[in-house]
Amino acid sequence: MRVLLLGSGAREHALARSLSADAEVQALLALPGNPGIAQVARCVAGDPTDPAAVVRLAREEQVDLVVVGPEGPLVAGVADALTAAGIACFGPTAPAARLEGSKAFAKEVMAAAGVPTAAAHVCTTLEQARAALSATGAPYVVKEDGLAAGKGVVVTGDLDVALAHAAGCLSRPGGRVVVEDFLDGPEVSLFCLADGRTVVPLAPAQDFKRAGDGDTGPNTGGMGAYSPLAWLDEQHPGLVDEVVAAVALPTVREMARRGTPFTGVLYVGLALTAAGPRVVEFNARFGDPETQSVLARLRTPLAGVLLAAAQGRLAELPPLDWSPDSSVTVVVAADGYPVAPRTGDEVTGLAAAEEVDGVHVLQAGTALRDGRLVSAGGRVLSVVSLGADLAEARSRAYAAAHRIHLQGSRFRGDIARAAEQGDVHVPTRKA
Repeated sequence: MRVLLLGSGAREHALARSLSADAEVQALLALPGNPGIAQVARCVAGDPTDPAAVVRLAREEQVDLVVVGPEGPLVAGVADALTAAGIACFGPTAPAARLEGSKAFAKEVMAAAGVPTAAAHVCTTLEQARAALSATGAPYVVKEDGLAAGKGVVVTGDLDVALAHAAGCLSRPGGRVVVEDFLDGPEVSLFCLADGRTVVPLAPAQDFKRAGDGDTGPNTGGMGAYSPLAWLDEQHPGLVDEVVAAVALPTVREMARRGTPFTGVLYVGLALTAAGPRVVEFNARFGDPETQSVLARLRTPLAGVLLAAAQGRLAELPPLDWSPDSSVTVVVAADGYPVAPRTGDEVTGLAAAEEVDGVHVLQAGTALRDGRLVSAGGRVLSVVSLGADLAEARSRAYAAAHRIHLQGSRFRGDIARAAEQGDVHVPTRKA
């Protein structure tokens, strides 16, 4: 199998690492990739959001499967162009990717499918947003309607901060915001592979959105993650099957009913509230950084699974095989992230970090300049560990992270700490 991977982040590096380890993959290309991905794939310069360019490259390279990492190419219609050209693509068409591209559309689909989620108000003016915030009360939840690279959401107890975020979103052309009721309880990320009809869930994970320890500071694209969730198995056994039955399958069926079948990853972001699981958001691709930990535990060769999804054959697959080990991902971010990340600083210590047992380092915001690896984005690296349990995985991840040198960089020190200490609690479910 010849595979083309679109994207350049740590999520794509995780995908590239898994795909390159698959014996069925004869050749792996990445558009555009990054210096880390270049160690396991042939990177090609170009724009992954240009449908014609992607189709042209896939044809020239006689690609059997295109795997789309980030959301940009999906919303740009890359999957549509590939499908029209008869090239298998793991990723939804642009109409189906609206589940991520528009939070208002996602709410509409959830309502039609009977999916449990927070009550929401779609606002196109600041006056509407002010009225909606008054109706929901604090804590206030304000989401930009369109794509925002994981940073378009503000959750705050300060009405002025909520209104300022709404005003910023509404000032953009066609700007809309979604104001939602706040959902209590721990959050869970569940990736569901879909082929338009069948849904196959991956192992659940939990990520950490806030920049600082103790969930302080601004929202980011994600500062770390871990999998599996032992506390979930203990406190809410059967959640994965419940979410597939009540959320993923109804959504996939509703999209098919609308004539826009969903193929790819339906990322279900959940809050485990006192009233039961509620959907916080949908994404139309693998999440970052959860993918890094989830794929580290997947033993089933990845390429065949993604090809089966692209070709509508998920129902034919045997159950996925998972390592019992725990995986922790710690994101190393540049100075100033997420507001104004500094770039161009040299990154060293990766080889030393990977000398720690069970650790590999994935690159995201990196570039090669004059033979030196330098920072080129906000989230620079993902340090991924495997351990016999969460304590061992955390110890290894942080031991490795401390061996990496990047001026002014930082990482959260509490990724998976509460879970390790048995301090994650699902609110008592109401009758």
